[in-house]
Amino acid sequence: MRHRLGHYILVNAMNYEKHLIAGVCGLGGAVAAVAGGLSVQYVIGRRRAERAWAVGDRPRLEDVGSVERLTILPLVDWYTAGDDFVGEPGVSYLVRADDTTILFDLGFNVHGEHPSPLLRNMEALGIEFSDLDAIVISHPHVDHLGGLTYQVRRRFAPSAKPVDLGGVTTYVPSSLSNPTADIIVSGEPRVIAPGVAVTGVIPRQLFLIGWSPEQSLAVNVKGKGIVIIVGCGHPTLQRIIERAEMLFEEPVYGVVGGLHYPVTSSRGEKLEAFGLRYFGTGKWPWDPVGKQEVRDAIAFLSRRDPGLVALSPHDSCDWSVEAFHQAFRAAYQYILVGRDITVTGA
Repeated sequence: MRHRLGHYILVNAMNYEKHLIAGVCGLGGAVAAVAGGLSVQYVIGRRRAERAWAVGDRPRLEDVGSVERLTILPLVDWYTAGDDFVGEPGVSYLVRADDTTILFDLGFNVHGEHPSPLLRNMEALGIEFSDLDAIVISHPHVDHLGGLTYQVRRRFAPSAKPVDLGGVTTYVPSSLSNPTADIIVSGEPRVIAPGVAVTGVIPRQLFLIGWSPEQSLAVNVKGKGIVIIVGCGHPTLQRIIERAEMLFEEPVYGVVGGLHYPVTSSRGEKLEAFGLRYFGTGKWPWDPVGKQEVRDAIAFLSRRDPGLVALSPHDSCDWSVEAFHQAFRAAYQYILVGRDITVTGA
């Protein structure tokens, strides 16, 4: 009896081990298959983006005009100018170019709130959607469209509950929807107001996140040059500036916004920080952006002798923000919700 019981236990243990190994191998196989699929998608997408850039010369924009005064007011970003404002890892800037008022991106709304951080900060600053002449969406990612739900549904919205945008003209880089906005897909460069243009889409393939078409906003400040306002900078700082230099006769005077340099783990080991470092850079996950790439970008920008540099902390670590600050000193301004960045024409 004891022999048969021991044999029974041994056989069942062996069967359990076989099932366990099979399960682990099956799980490992599934993970390998997913990783392989993502790798193939990434390689194909990266080649597609490189081909798009290789044939991407654009003619100079005509009749752009210029503005006497440009003000960029951060409405959503990591850090704030005071306790009256809410900070979060998304982007939204109010851009005033003379008489034109543009809302650039809609923030993240991480917790799906209503009113969202964007709406609360707008209220604190006395800003209403009726003040807007246009909205520009830089690219269709969660931290620029207003939340994960909207990215999944290919929509954009400023808060978790419906907000009437009053038919305001909205320039989007790809097919996106909103029930109350007047939507224009602006894949190519175009002038959208006197002295103001969108740069047209520069795509990049991101591992896991996928195809990322991104456009920037460019404002020609009289006697100074072009100020580029950037959402995330996925196409790279170098390509964004090179696109601006294709489109305008005037030199690049300034760069404001996200440039995606999450080199260190500043602001805590959070899920979004992990995703930024390993899946949002346009590189393989095991080869994230390093400090040398930040130095190379600084050197590239330094050759333009900019009069304004402001790096968003929403997708760059504190080390990178400080590296830009140290490099550009007098030209540098920190991005803080509630604090204007102003350029006046010469």
